[in-house]
Order: sequence, then C-alpha cells, then structure tokens
Amino acid sequence: MIFMLSLFFGTTNKSGRKKKKVTKAERLKQLQEEEERRQKEEEEARVKYEKEEMERLELERIEKEKWNQLESKDLERRNEELEELSLLERCFPEAEKLKQDTRLLSQLIEKLKLILLETPPYYLEDKNIIQYQGSVLEMQELLHLKFNIATEILLRQASTLADLDSGNMEKVIQDENVTLYVWANLKKNPRYKSVRFSETQTGFEIPRILATSDIALRLLHTHYDHVTPLRPISTSFQGHTTRIPQFVKDEVKSVEAAISKELPEESKQLENESNSVHEEEETKCEEQGDIEVQTSFVQEESDATKCELEMKLLSETVLSAQLLLIENATEKPTFFEDNEVDLCQFTTLGGVYHLDILELPPQYKPMKSWMIVEILKEGLQKYIYPPETTEDVETENAFPPIEVTLEVQENVIFFEDPMVARWDAEGKHWQTDGISNVSYKSEERLITFSLETFGPITLIQDTHVNMPFQSWELRPLGVNKVLLTVTTVFTEVQIQIKEDLCMLASIKLSDKKHSSTLEGKWMTPISFIFALKETGLNIFPSGHSHFYVIINYKDPLVELKAYRQLALLSSAFAFGWSKWNAVCTSKKVIVKLSEHLTEEPIQNPNWTLLMFSGNRAQRLKINENSETFSEALKEETEFHSTLYHMVKDFASKEAMEKIRSSNCQFIDSVCYMLLSTRLLSYS
Repeated sequence: MIFMLSLFFGTTNKSGRKKKKVTKAERLKQLQEEEERRQKEEEEARVKYEKEEMERLELERIEKEKWNQLESKDLERRNEELEELSLLERCFPEAEKLKQDTRLLSQLIEKLKLILLETPPYYLEDKNIIQYQGSVLEMQELLHLKFNIATEILLRQASTLADLDSGNMEKVIQDENVTLYVWANLKKNPRYKSVRFSETQTGFEIPRILATSDIALRLLHTHYDHVTPLRPISTSFQGHTTRIPQFVKDEVKSVEAAISKELPEESKQLENESNSVHEEEETKCEEQGDIEVQTSFVQEESDATKCELEMKLLSETVLSAQLLLIENATEKPTFFEDNEVDLCQFTTLGGVYHLDILELPPQYKPMKSWMIVEILKEGLQKYIYPPETTEDVETENAFPPIEVTLEVQENVIFFEDPMVARWDAEGKHWQTDGISNVSYKSEERLITFSLETFGPITLIQDTHVNMPFQSWELRPLGVNKVLLTVTTVFTEVQIQIKEDLCMLASIKLSDKKHSSTLEGKWMTPISFIFALKETGLNIFPSGHSHFYVIINYKDPLVELKAYRQLALLSSAFAFGWSKWNAVCTSKKVIVKLSEHLTEEPIQNPNWTLLMFSGNRAQRLKINENSETFSEALKEETEFHSTLYHMVKDFASKEAMEKIRSSNCQFIDSVCYMLLSTRLLSYS
C-alpha cells in the first residue's frame, strides 16, 4: 500500500524532499535534443572527415603528380644519363688494356700463380692454365730436389761440424723465404732425447729408438705454401663458369651486324661514285683527289668503328668478369672426407713446415791430406718412422708420437688458436688426424703438438674469422688516392689505394696498433690481396663464403653497378656503412655519402643517405638516427638513373672536376677492391 502511494505521490529522497516527476513530453523533448545533438556531432564529424579526406586526397594527388613529374623527368633524361655513364665507365676497359700491356710472363712460381690469379679468364685458354699449373708443379719438384741435394752435402760433413758439448751437429740456415733446421745424431746417446736448435725455441722430443739410431732430423720451413695448389679441385668446387654471359654475346653480335651492314653500303656507294667519275673523260685532278680523300676518310671511319667495337667487347667482358667476382656459388662442396680440411672454410697460414727423419749418410773421413767419403748412388734417404714391420720390437709403445715445437712466423696473425694439419700425399689434401696434444702460446708465438708420422705440416685458421664486417668507410685522401677502412670483430684494417696500387696503411687489434711487414709496401690489387690473405687478414669473401657466414644478400647486378659507380665518385666523396642497408630489399643498397675534398678526415661529417637499385638513385629523407625505415624521398630532391647524376644535383664544382679528372687505373683499382671485399653484402 505504501509502495503504491509512493508511486502516486512521487518518491522522496533522504532529505524528505520529493523528486519532480518527468513528464512524457519532457522525456520526448529530452530525447529529441539528444538526437539533434548526436546528428549535429555526426554531421560535424562527417564534414571534418570529408574535409580531411579531401585534403589527404589532394596531398596524394599532388605527391603523385610530383612523383609522376619526377619519373617523367627521369625517363626523359635516362638515355642521356646512361650514355654519359657509359662514357665514364670506359675507364674500366681502358685500365684493362693498360694491365694487358704491362702483364709480363715469367717462369717463376710466384709470378705464375699471380698470372693465374690476375689474368681474367677470358684471356687464358684451358691449355695455358694447364701449362702454367704444370710449370708450377715442376718448379716445386725442382725446388725440393735442390733442398735435398743441399741437405745431403751438409750431412756428409756433419762430423766436421759437430758441437763440442753434445757431440751432435745442428745447423740453422735462414734467408727471406726459407729457414732450414738440420740435426745429425752422431753420438747416439739414449739419454739425449730433447733437441733444441740454438737461439730458437724450435725443437723436438724424440723417443729412445730414434735417439740411438743413425738419423738426422730436418725441418724445412718455407714461408710460402707451395703444397696446397697441388690439391685436385672437384668440378662441383669450381663454382662458376668463365664463359661470357649470353646477353653480352647477343649485344656484341648486334653491334657487329650493324657495322657490317653499314660499312659495305658506304663502300659500295663510294665505289659507284668513283666509277662514274672514272667514266667521264674530262675528270679534273681535284675531283680525283677528293675521291682519294673520301676513300681515306671511310677507311679511317671503318678502323675507328672497329676500334669502338673492340672497346665495347672489352668493356662487356670486363663487366662479365667483375660480375663473376660477386656471384655466389649455388652448391656447397660436400666431397670432403673425415678429418679432411675444407679449404673453403679454412686457410693455411705461416707457410709449410716440411718435417723429415733422414738416414745419416756416410761421413767424411780424413786420410793423409785427403778427405774421403762414400757417396750413395740412391742419394739422401728418408728414415721410415714408425717402421713398416715391427716384428723385432718387444713393446707396443716403442714408437710413440714425436713432440714438436714450432715458432710461428712473425708476420702472421692468428685471431684464434691455430689448428694443425698434415699433408696427405696420397689423397693430395690436408687432414687433421695423427696430431694430438696441441698447445698454443700466443705471447711467445709457440705451438707444440704430438705427431705420429713426419711430413709437411701447416697451421690453419677459419677463413671467415673476420666476417661479416661491422662497418666500413671509403674516404678520399687526395688526387687519385683513397683510404678504405674495414672494421671487424677483431680488427680494424686500413688500406690505401693510389692509382693502380694498394698498400696496408695500418692494423688495429683490440684498439691497439699492430705492426706488419706489409705496411708501406705498394702492390697491385691482386698481389696485395694475396699477401694480405697470407698474413691472416682475410677480408675477401669467396664464391662459397655465404655458406659459412650469415650475409646481407644483395642482387649481384645491383651490387656490381653500385661498386662501379662508388669507384667513379670516390675521388671527391666519402662513403660509409649504413644500418639501413640490412633493412631494405636485396634489390636495393643503401650507403651514406658526404662530399670530401680535403686530405684530412672531417670531424662529424654531414652524411646523407643514398638508395640505389641499379637503375634509380635517390636521397632518403631518413638518417642514421631515425627510428624507423622509410624510402621517402628527401624534400626538394629528385631521383636519377645513376649515382653520378644524382650527386651532380648538390655537389660542388670542385668535386665534379675531381671526379671527371680521375685516373682510369685508380677507378679500376677502387672498384676491384670493393668487388673483392663485397662490403654491401658482408657488412
């Protein structure tokens, strides 16, 4: 009842005051006001959205129109820019012609190896390659024959050269490329089992059976490696064909056809004109002279056209050879046996240590005023250890491994403890079995290990220990001179390039400068790369390196075009590594660029980012410190077909003059070093 009364008279609140009852009309009015307000807000939102959408579409239209204008402008001048680039890139075939003129053949092992490495594949026929490789093998055999003869002569007079304290003979003979250690066991003292060559820490710990035998120990350390090239190469290991690509052949054929079509027509026309002149009875001498001049002109034009064709063919073959340098092998070598060293993954360093146990030859004997010696017909003989038959030996441990201690060559850098490998003469490869208890003291540069059988020994390191690179920079140093800096996990390597030569400027290990015998020596790029690899500073990927290193893969043709154009600009612009290069696609590369006209480094240079796809170059709106990647074009800039024409938009007059006056050999050398380091894919 109370509830019904409250509904009739209205509710009361806590203060006792009644709440006013909302009438139906008031409720309808309130709902109407809310609806009107909602519609107004929706209309305002719609109008705002339409306005913003119109503005957005207008901006897009403007941007698209601007982009289309840039594309049209780029398309209009593309042929002109590519023709100008083609003229600039004539430096590469011109440099190749100069290298052909200066490339001398010599019958020395190092020269032949450099010829095989340096000469492009299209200049060496298979028969020449086989001939040069055969010559290398013959000279290696001749070299070791001479060492054997010299060792035999030395050992014959061992008794006259014996040490007064031990009664045995030891001799160390050293030159720039070879160190020879010889020890003759004249006393055969069973307690004398430790052999250490004077003033060195090189030596052996020999078992009792050798300490009591007529033997000599020889360690021939060749500071070079003439053993590894003997290794047979499988067809799957070769990786690439050296043939010129079909697109090159097709283009050259089309040029040849056009020339062969034009020349006969010009000659025929000239011949008809000449005949008509001869048929006239009253021909003036001046007219005859004109014909001779015209004939000479056509001949000169023909020769010039042929020369142009030859240059074009050379240019395309050079391009093909450069492309081969950065193409990755598609199949990983899998033919290595157990304990066999994979020479795609590992590199021999410090030369080869030829360890031999020799039978002591008959000694000189004084007789009155003469010295008599028996000369064995078979010459110097190796002592077989362990012997092939061990029937007369009482214990199984009579032929334990021999402990060897070697001094590591001073100019070789090991970033990790080296591995030891022995040469398998039968299989023609390096392998790691038969070697135990390896210990390396990096400060003393001493390596000790136990060896079951003697033979050639070498030290090996991971080829890719310095890959991938952390960063890089290419900076001008003056006229036709640049400094290339490559920073890895372990080291910073600085390389100077001047005209057609390279030099190691400096090495830093753990932020400390490291001295090297290569510093200050100018060499051709191939020789320099070969020498740098021999010291352990391998920053040069091979066609198989991508199987052993995580890389930032780039399309080979885009990468090649980038290196060629960076080399063209390198005399006036500094280039460097960009973190965004790993973010963009494989069809594009990104580098940072700064104009650089002084020999001294610029503090805090004003870097700008460039993106290049092989056919289009543009400046980016982002910088190295941007949070996200964007391909947006930098404001008030255009894109071009080449990097050269893009930098023309903002480069100084002095910079462009430097670029146009660069030496062709210098540009070729810079390009070759960039192709060899592959900084855009391995950083």
